[in-house]
Amino acid sequence: MNLAADVGELLQLVPVQRAGLALLLAAVGLPVIGVIIVGLDIMPVRFAMMHMALLGIAVGLLTGLDPMLCALVACALAGAGVAPLARTPQGLSSAMGLLMSLAIAGALLLLSVSGVNASGAFALLWGSILSVGSADLYVLGALAAVLPALMWWRRRDIALLLYDRELAQCSGVPVRALTLVLLVLVAVAVAGAIKLTGALLVDALTLLPALAARRLGSSLRSITLWAVGIGIAVNATGFLLALWLDWPPGPVLVLTAGAVVLAVHLIPERRISSWHVPPAASLPSSH
Repeated sequence: MNLAADVGELLQLVPVQRAGLALLLAAVGLPVIGVIIVGLDIMPVRFAMMHMALLGIAVGLLTGLDPMLCALVACALAGAGVAPLARTPQGLSSAMGLLMSLAIAGALLLLSVSGVNASGAFALLWGSILSVGSADLYVLGALAAVLPALMWWRRRDIALLLYDRELAQCSGVPVRALTLVLLVLVAVAVAGAIKLTGALLVDALTLLPALAARRLGSSLRSITLWAVGIGIAVNATGFLLALWLDWPPGPVLVLTAGAVVLAVHLIPERRISSWHVPPAASLPSSH
């Protein structure tokens, strides 16, 4: 009873309420990003965006601008810049490796020569969920609104792109433009989630719900719904558990999401592919 009362008292605090709202918004938008990352097979992108976020933070600390705003801008520009290289996963992986190296080198150089306190920049890599502000909520809220809406509006085009890029192009999907939009959203989402779990643990909010959802859903729509549902359950459970045990929320969220993924993967897989190709009637005829 005392522990429950303590958690109840903590939930009355404004920073805790903001953190809870941020996790709820993140659970709606970020698992959709995970579905996109897994579907496009662009795992290296999130690592590159973590490094770009650090570079943006370093620029912000040096110039006196908002570090998180600089991180968002840096990641968005990087996502747009590498879109032309996303014709193949191999080409994108090479670009991400170069981007990671240059970004971390630039960030360390800026922090070193400018005399900026590096501990503040690196602290953001570990997350500070109770420091979530109104700007962070606006970014997460925008992602929570835009991402599900985009997945619904262009669900056929996205399903084709995630299934096979060449098939999507032959079917009239604007592959380059859609890939550009998706990469920018991935980049912004990674930067926007930094304060929640830290850049090093952002997978708990993006990839892990998507990985579990792939075992439960049989279409892009059902996978997305499963991912969002798992994200909400994991974020709520992990956050309350962290408050109850007085543990850091980031690692608790990761462990909670990881436990769900492991549990789901014990269920026998009953399907062949992660999502179905749209019906043949909706595709152009070869004759």
